[in-house]
Amino acid sequence: MARRSSPEVNAGSLADIAFLLLIFFLVTTTIETDSGISRKLPPMQEENVEPPIIKEKNIFQVIVNRNNDLLVEDELMELSALKDAAIAFLDNGGGVGPEACNYCQGAGDPSSSDNPAKAVIMLVNDRQTEYGTYIAVQNELVGAYNELRDRTAQRLYGKSFSQMEENYDNVNFTGNKEELKEQIEEIRDMWPQKLSEADPKSN
Repeated sequence: MARRSSPEVNAGSLADIAFLLLIFFLVTTTIETDSGISRKLPPMQEENVEPPIIKEKNIFQVIVNRNNDLLVEDELMELSALKDAAIAFLDNGGGVGPEACNYCQGAGDPSSSDNPAKAVIMLVNDRQTEYGTYIAVQNELVGAYNELRDRTAQRLYGKSFSQMEENYDNVNFTGNKEELKEQIEEIRDMWPQKLSEADPKSN
């Protein structure tokens, strides 16, 4: 008795279906990406160039210990008060003569920062500081700069600094981008973000 040959299976349609499913999952799947903190590193300096001397009163020291406690200028402080303390330091305007600040609205305390161009915020973290605390402290310090820039932009140009940056990045912006760029750079020069991070401590 002759053996009956088994019919062939057309796999072409299965390949098409698999290809369509692959495209579907590629299009609909969202890939999580870790985002870091945006920082611009200072340019490399020559070895024979000595670093500038910074007066102690122009340094705002923020320390986060291993217990996630916040010490600002050697005093315990709640995280919620950090931004206001940083603003008071940056906006102090305690300088006189060529170091005076004619747009600062602070207390003018001669024992605090001379002007925003010389004011430096120094952040020191313990190696056992929690990452969430580190990010929260960074947010408060950067928020201090953003608030001062927004205030100045609102006073000079009638809009917030964040709105100005958003307009500059918008491809559909119909205004003068060159003029807007100059205004943004002017405000950045008035409130330069000088946030220094020292090496973490392990004790």
